[in-house]
Amino acid sequence: MKRFHVHAHVDDLAASIAFYTRLFGAEPTRVEADYAKWMIEDPRLNFAISTRGTSAGIDHLGIQADTEQELAELKQRAGAADAALLDEGATTCCYARSDKHWVTDPQGIAWEHYRTLGDIPVFREADQGASAGACCTPAGAAATAACCAPAEASLAAADVDARGGACCAPAAQARPGRCC
Repeated sequence: MKRFHVHAHVDDLAASIAFYTRLFGAEPTRVEADYAKWMIEDPRLNFAISTRGTSAGIDHLGIQADTEQELAELKQRAGAADAALLDEGATTCCYARSDKHWVTDPQGIAWEHYRTLGDIPVFREADQGASAGACCTPAGAAATAACCAPAEASLAAADVDARGGACCAPAAQARPGRCC
């Protein structure tokens, strides 16, 4: 069964953890120095917050698949939606190893479809081609190159975050601090 995913950037992680813990009536399932995540069962929700963005607010939405078949179905639907699809395949981000792809809706909202394959001890593994501090940059892309976008697309200087890393929303909606 699939799970709805929301990732938001927050300014004060401790205050936000306290708020969402009370709001959801549950402790986070993972807490790191810059990140927290709740896996809620009713409704099925993967809600993540991080301090990696440059401004507070919703970063992206998504659907987390439990199986390869569900992920393939989501990919087929995304392709049928006449949206440019970026297939990242196997990647690491947000303290997890995943298989994922991205689409952007007509309003510019980035949607991530993914299947979590396991936890990792760091936000993003360095061997995936990301520069220090960069988040969710597709493997092989330079920090100033495409960010969750086809390789031929590139980011303007304004689309590179303050840490020198690239965002992680599809390039059509790239903005500073976007992160998975």
